[in-house]
Amino acid sequence: MKITVVGTGYVGLVSGTCFAEFGVNVVCVDKDREKIKKLKKGIIPIFEPGLEELVKKNIKEKRLFFQTNLSESLNGSEAVFIAVGTPSRRGDGHADLSYVYAAAKEIAKNLKNYAVIVNKSTVPIGTGKEVHKIIEEINPQLEFDVASNPEFLREGSAINDFMRPDRVVIGSENQRAQNILKELYRPLYLLETPILFTKRETAELIKYAANSFLATKIAFINEISDLCEKVGANVSDVSIGIGLDGRIGKKFLHPGPGYGGSCFPKDTLALVKTAQDYKSPLKLIEQVVDSNKKRKRSMYRRILKAIPKDNSNKIISILGLTFKPNTDDMRDSPSLDIIPSLVKSNCKLRVFDPEGMLEAKKNFLKYDSKITWCKNAYEASENSDALVILTEWNQFRALDLNKLKKLMKRQIIIDLRNIYNPREIKENGFEYHSIGRSI
Repeated sequence: MKITVVGTGYVGLVSGTCFAEFGVNVVCVDKDREKIKKLKKGIIPIFEPGLEELVKKNIKEKRLFFQTNLSESLNGSEAVFIAVGTPSRRGDGHADLSYVYAAAKEIAKNLKNYAVIVNKSTVPIGTGKEVHKIIEEINPQLEFDVASNPEFLREGSAINDFMRPDRVVIGSENQRAQNILKELYRPLYLLETPILFTKRETAELIKYAANSFLATKIAFINEISDLCEKVGANVSDVSIGIGLDGRIGKKFLHPGPGYGGSCFPKDTLALVKTAQDYKSPLKLIEQVVDSNKKRKRSMYRRILKAIPKDNSNKIISILGLTFKPNTDDMRDSPSLDIIPSLVKSNCKLRVFDPEGMLEAKKNFLKYDSKITWCKNAYEASENSDALVILTEWNQFRALDLNKLKKLMKRQIIIDLRNIYNPREIKENGFEYHSIGRSI
């Protein structure tokens, strides 16, 4: 089987590579010539554990190809995946579908044989219908179907999520399209992966509903952590206590500085806007969006409150800049709110992230004179008034406390991810601040 993937961003590159690993012949297409040139050499534009090795392997075994010419790529493809970006549209928060519709037009102009056009991008309800309309109007003689096949990939563990998914959702009621996609996902039958066939609109909604529910859990536990601080309770124990309930589950119940990334912020907002358009408002999700915005904005005040106000130009160490570990993704990271606020409060920053430094520098160019970019956690801690753990990278979980104590001007740790035991840190001579916990 041969397929074409339009777009070599996070979703397109991971999906195309994993399909190739299944034994499918995959052509990934992108207009960015420089990116394609690098991909052909196995140089990938993102950090995702295991992806580079998998790309190189499948290029070598001649199952994975990269091209800029869509027309050539489509020849003989049984499925064409649209995997382009759908960022929040400026001004109103709706998903920007311009890239999806542009891809649909190009496919319509160049596709010669029957194929299933598959929306892999996260798109609002009704997008599949519009894509079908666009293709039909441009190429009325073409035989094709349009399906929805949303991705459920977590950055940092995307390969495993694709190879061993909780479920595969396919939005198509056409038997011919279903048969092609069944064959494509056949390797997952051996793992007894549930494959759910639904209407297109249902599949589109499932993706948004899933991400909004997970975002709701995060916002919920963040607000519970605030209450814990007021009443003297321990949010870690609360999370365990409610997570042991099988109806609730333990995942996404870890308090922090707010959710970020490429999915939750834009998907919750897009779902809110879609619901408003259909005059069926989702008040709960609206509150989740608002709660998360306030959460991120409030974190810098928490940091400043923990530091003595005896002089200006405080030096603060920041460990972690990406929105989560095991990625270089800075999109909607809490650091994008926290760092500018600290700089505007006359703080000097010493920062380090294991993979996100290049992306972070692009986002903080205007603050560069107040930021020192460091090579590791210990260099970042030198002469600082406080050390802030902003992203829970594994290498921050076992720092040498004695070494930190000697390097820092003041022994203050502000742990916004609760990765340390409060009693242990305090016994080592540090003033310790975490979220929703006390000794």
